[in-house]
Amino acid sequence: MTHILPIAALLAGSALLLMAGGLHGLLLPLRGSIEGFSDASLGLLGTGWAIGYIAGCLLIPPIVSRVGHIRTFGVLCSLAGIVVLLNLILMHPAFWVPLRALSGFCFAGGAMVVESWLSERASPENRGRIFGIYTMINLGATTIGQMLLTLGDPAGYLFFVVGSIIYSLALLPTALSTAAQPVPLARVRLDVRALWRQSPVAVIGVMLIGISNSAFGTLGAVYGRKIGLSVTDIATMMSVALLAGSLIQVPVGLLSDRMDRRVVLIGLAGAGSAIGIALGFGAGLAPLVVIALIGAFGGTIYSMYPVIVAHANDHAPAGEFLKTSGGLLLLFGVGSVVGPLLAAGMMTLTTPAGLFQVTTLAHASIIGFALWRISRRKAMPTADKEDFVAMSSGVRFSTPETLTMDPRAEEEEIEEVREEPETPDENAEAASETAPDDLPGGEGDQGGPERVS
Repeated sequence: MTHILPIAALLAGSALLLMAGGLHGLLLPLRGSIEGFSDASLGLLGTGWAIGYIAGCLLIPPIVSRVGHIRTFGVLCSLAGIVVLLNLILMHPAFWVPLRALSGFCFAGGAMVVESWLSERASPENRGRIFGIYTMINLGATTIGQMLLTLGDPAGYLFFVVGSIIYSLALLPTALSTAAQPVPLARVRLDVRALWRQSPVAVIGVMLIGISNSAFGTLGAVYGRKIGLSVTDIATMMSVALLAGSLIQVPVGLLSDRMDRRVVLIGLAGAGSAIGIALGFGAGLAPLVVIALIGAFGGTIYSMYPVIVAHANDHAPAGEFLKTSGGLLLLFGVGSVVGPLLAAGMMTLTTPAGLFQVTTLAHASIIGFALWRISRRKAMPTADKEDFVAMSSGVRFSTPETLTMDPRAEEEEIEEVREEPETPDENAEAASETAPDDLPGGEGDQGGPERVS
């Protein structure tokens, strides 16, 4: 409790931000479907969100350095609230897609400001505890935001107004907080060559997971409506998917600490494929069966991202958790841009089950590539692995600042990332020209050292 009271206001601000985001994110595809928006238009909402979110992660730090944390956070929360109301006034896909991108930008920036405060308040002794509490609160707030839709009709104006109000409320705890001014925001660069050198499975896998997770997160509600589920059933199934993904991470993480994480990833992808195929018959299944299957589906797909991060960090040089995990976060975002478009196109060309045809194809690709990599590279010994840590399942909830609270991040590494110069690291560029150990012909394929040094 002594660790929580000093950051209670910040956690409250984060909870309100996530609550509004959960409500807004589920409301738009439902209302768009009611208004007769095409599947392609609804898919573009997810693409717009991902583009805006990535842009926020990259562009907000220099903005904060110029005008400060409090002003930035206040402006972003105000803009996010305005966007929700504009969605109500400008009821057309041509307006909704760029507004959704602006919403993603504001959401990323707001989350980063809150998280930078929390990161400053965290110490090596309590960082893991604060990170865990923060993750649970965000999951609970998102779930509450989604379940608010069960209290009324999304065809009206009420939930747009409520969403705007919650965004406005989110800025009050931080504006009134007496906590010290936050430290500078973390800046994470994307070095695909370095990530590929450390773990090809992580690079390919995280983009495919981005495709799958973003497709489901954006169009899962549309699928539910098209197969005849009620608003209550849709809100329940999307919330159950998130909760299951959070709960299943613990046993999945323990298992991946004891065996090859790539095998665990293959198992999750295989289960996701099988459940996706079953959901292809959703129109003929009882609502409770669909909700149960969606829960199992969420448990598998939302557990893959942290396994990928853990696997990549197993093979990363010491002291590069933030660089590795931040790079994967941005690659996840690249997949998130593509996923909703592919799924929307497939749903238009076939049936609502086209959503799960796309996720199944992504999962099958993960299985194939991981099997090939297993044949080329030995598994890391259990004793040399980093400990698995449950975490948010990708770009919708994670920012570079989230990673600074992860117990695997080191104080020296956090300071280095915050003060990272804009010019490229010549040593890193030179190192990237060397032959990677884990590619065909390298030491990793011949039983050499598994950890890149």
